[in-house]
Amino acid sequence: MGIELFWMAAAQAGAEGGQAAGPPPEVPAFSSLITLALIFGVFYFLLIRPQQKARKEQERLIASVKTGDRVVTSGGLLGTVTNVKDKTVLIRVAENVKVEVLKSSLTSVTKGEAEAK
Repeated sequence: MGIELFWMAAAQAGAEGGQAAGPPPEVPAFSSLITLALIFGVFYFLLIRPQQKARKEQERLIASVKTGDRVVTSGGLLGTVTNVKDKTVLIRVAENVKVEVLKSSLTSVTKGEAEAK
């Protein structure tokens, strides 16, 4: 009820303003295009570009996996790679415990012990 009275009072005050209601001033079409381009540019550099970089880094990480590397999976498993296949890797988690996981689930790769020394 209160908001309706406010809008009615505002409309009445506008009608009594004494100014002739003319057409609204024209806004150039290119200014809205510039605004849209700026919004897209900010969106691209703040959201899309960093995501593309992270995806490329993940692809590079997956391509560099080889036998003997220490890996961490997205599920939190830590282990040593014992076999690399097209889409999966076999990870030795503990003595006599091997787990096959998708390459896409690897979050970090550390070079094997032989290369580290």
